[in-house]
Amino acid sequence: MGTITIACIGSGNMGFALMKGIAAMAGAIGGVNIGFADADGQKARAAAAKLKAAVYQSNTEAAEKGDYIFLAVKPQVLAGALAEIAPVVRRRLTAGNAPVLVSMAAGWPIEKIQTAVGEGAAPVARIMPNTPALVSKGLIALAVSPQVSGEKAAELETMLKGAGAVDRIDESYLNAVTGLSGSGPAFAYLFIEALADGGVLAGLPRDKALYYAAQTVLGSAAMVMETGKHPGELKDMVCSPGGTTIAGVAALEAGAFHSTVMQAVEAAWRRSTELA
Repeated sequence: MGTITIACIGSGNMGFALMKGIAAMAGAIGGVNIGFADADGQKARAAAAKLKAAVYQSNTEAAEKGDYIFLAVKPQVLAGALAEIAPVVRRRLTAGNAPVLVSMAAGWPIEKIQTAVGEGAAPVARIMPNTPALVSKGLIALAVSPQVSGEKAAELETMLKGAGAVDRIDESYLNAVTGLSGSGPAFAYLFIEALADGGVLAGLPRDKALYYAAQTVLGSAAMVMETGKHPGELKDMVCSPGGTTIAGVAALEAGAFHSTVMQAVEAAWRRSTELA
């Protein structure tokens, strides 16, 4: 592999997190040059400085130079960004060196992105990352169009691993992924906060309660991943007859905990489908 040029349009938290992860994978992909473009030039320069990356003066310049163009902008901004880069992408497509467009915008299917670019089917990948990518612990669902070669898809998957786990998935599942793992960190943070508040209620100092709550959730997630056991089985291992844990589980279920969490994921999924 030769050195790959990655152009990231948008320099917010998620765009920066993914570029940070890709920079960490430079050795595995044969070298990488990263550049940022952003309507807020100061923001792009700040992100670039942290990674010793380039700054592009426009989205058009980013589209000219990138082997992969990451569209790290909000869904409502994506139409404008695509309109701006479309002439460059079409020209490169005709010349046989089209970039791979990598979008993380909810509600923008691959076909819609290709239509916005126009004239021929541009190679497009959709990803749904989540915020733990900021600490290289993200989950990134990846779907690619038929125009993305197997080699390019594998290359993209490798570079994304610097930000966390990568899972190839059919595009039809991405709205569900958005509701579960895309929105899920917020639900997990609420649970950690609630656990910590419970610890404070029981007499623990706030700093200790928060540490114990976060470490408990981290360890519990690791148990699910590493043992391969169903969460219900692991729960039963903690619940002694007539003990403290089953009393707590009963309190959670009295508040419809299980159903409420399911409804939260469903609400996030439904909102994702509305954005399409």
